[in-house]
Amino acid sequence: LANLVQGLSSADPAVKEKAIAETEKKLHDQETTKEEDSKTTVDRTVINTRPSVKAFLAALEKDAKERAQCKKRNELLANALKEKGNEAFRKGDYATAIQRYTEGLEKLKDKQELYTNRAQAYLKMHEYEKAIGDCEWALKCNEKCIKAFFLMGKAHLALQHYSESRQCYEKLLQTAPHKQSLFEDCMSEVNLEEKRRRDEERAMEEAESGNLAAVSIKELLQKLGRPDQSILYYAGGIRLLAAAVTGCTEQTLFRTNNGFSLLRDNEAVRRGFCAERSSSAEVELSVSLLLLWQAVCSGNEVNQHLLLADPAVNAQLPELLSSGVAEIQKETLALISLYSENENGRRLLGKHQDLSSWLQILMRFVPYSDARAGSAMAILADLTAEARFTSQSGGLLPPGVLPLFTQLLASARQVNQAALACCVGIMGKLCAAVGTRGQLAECRQCWQACLQLLDQYLSNPAQCQECVFAVLGLMMNLLLESNVVIQGLAVEISGRCMSLLGDKHGGIVTRATGVLSCILPADSSALQAAVQGGVVKKMIKFLRVGGELTSSYALRTLCICSRSSRQAQEELVKADPRFSVLLKLLDSEDERLVGNAALCLGQCLAVPGAAASLLGSKVVMTLLKHAGGDAARTSVQENSAIALGKLCVAEPRHILQLRKLNGLAILSSSMKYVHST
Repeated sequence: LANLVQGLSSADPAVKEKAIAETEKKLHDQETTKEEDSKTTVDRTVINTRPSVKAFLAALEKDAKERAQCKKRNELLANALKEKGNEAFRKGDYATAIQRYTEGLEKLKDKQELYTNRAQAYLKMHEYEKAIGDCEWALKCNEKCIKAFFLMGKAHLALQHYSESRQCYEKLLQTAPHKQSLFEDCMSEVNLEEKRRRDEERAMEEAESGNLAAVSIKELLQKLGRPDQSILYYAGGIRLLAAAVTGCTEQTLFRTNNGFSLLRDNEAVRRGFCAERSSSAEVELSVSLLLLWQAVCSGNEVNQHLLLADPAVNAQLPELLSSGVAEIQKETLALISLYSENENGRRLLGKHQDLSSWLQILMRFVPYSDARAGSAMAILADLTAEARFTSQSGGLLPPGVLPLFTQLLASARQVNQAALACCVGIMGKLCAAVGTRGQLAECRQCWQACLQLLDQYLSNPAQCQECVFAVLGLMMNLLLESNVVIQGLAVEISGRCMSLLGDKHGGIVTRATGVLSCILPADSSALQAAVQGGVVKKMIKFLRVGGELTSSYALRTLCICSRSSRQAQEELVKADPRFSVLLKLLDSEDERLVGNAALCLGQCLAVPGAAASLLGSKVVMTLLKHAGGDAARTSVQENSAIALGKLCVAEPRHILQLRKLNGLAILSSSMKYVHST
């Protein structure tokens, strides 16, 4: 019938005529059959009406419309049943949810969402095989359904089918490469579960063999399960338990004997741990628990996962850090360090905690003179490197962080110097986010605190050296922004950096030069003050004896000064006779240095006698080589061509050498750059 309808609708007359003939034949055959069936035994009258092709097509069209209407009704019913199933699922009534999804599939058998939703409900009911079956049906409806791969992986994991679970997650990643983070979390879960099972099998063997540690841990946990004991009784028992956990086997025995249910099952322990820790007994209990968790979680990812899954522990960690009790804070930091020092641990913290809120909590440890400050900054450095940290913070500093940071900078002499330097470095790395960088760059108080720190160092170089080095790095990051605050402070910033150029610490000199190269373009007054302060002579000195990074900053500073100041051009020509420093840089393998050296040279050729001083040198050959070269940076060719053109304009005798080198064509093409400048 489909072929007949297609033929009748054809634009080709021959095909259409053939289809009509076949249709007439089919109708005739039907009439003959009906004729035999319609004869009566009374009068033998044939009751039959021959339908036309038009009627046949109308019947087909009517049937198609009815089918479409039926499908639309079924789709509406299936969607309604899906919503009822979703509502039941949200309420935790998984059996009803499964029933509604099933009724929806009876209405519409190819609705992928109903299969995956029912699979999710089956997972909640621990009917893992049925969940896998529904995921397979969902993939038949949509072979790229990532939810089906995800749920199927979960079901296989619950059945301890570790290889199959990994395969599901790998297919998920192949289908949706942007789900890399989800894939890593899922694979980590599979690895943890597989390790947990192996550890528990080994621990069971130890227990069955009469291992003393197994007996000891079990007995201690039983004693801690006794109700109505004093807080000190529980604290002492927990300390003994922590001492008994000496390795992987004991960690597994603690887990298999429900050690992590201690807070949940013992009201007195939970109440004492979650209290305000106003009494020495409550402090002792908290410290004992922290020591126990360190023992059972050290190097054990499975136990780390279970500990953070406890709502009471998860909620108390920030409170413990903010408790103000030195011993509690010390042990809490030690526990968190177990997580922050490895990738899976950091992922767990990011999953269960709002890491952005920890920024302010951990920064409050900077004033402490003991090991807490260093531990807190080490943890913060690890956590802020995680992508989840940036996603949770939205690329912005949480409220309260900027005032606290400014306060720490302002009181640099009273806080832990090493910790403050680390904190400044962390803030500098966070400036990679445009929003965070903008917040800091627009804060006048922050800039003034930085300048105050530089003043303190200049008055007493024996103090704050490490902090000054970090602050200069932060300032370079902030100067990627341009705003009125920076412009208003440009003279002060450049003045402090000029004073630091004579420092004995090479790193500070390098960074001060880097800040100068960033701040001088922001304000003409700052540039003029720097030129009058002898910046050109100092930059030439750095170019002669400095390292690669210092030379890069120094050359950039010279380019900025010589572009806008005739005095700077004249001082450069005087400080570098015959441009020996710049010519040496033109032979560098670093394209940035070559491009900036050519730019600086071209800007200084306007000084009378400058171009003539280069007669007899290889400058024409060098510039010609770069102008016609294939450097990755186009600025190398452009700046070299411009310098070559300016050289020949300022001193026509250079054209003779250019002609000998057959470089007139390059000179001609370079003139457009000269005119444009």
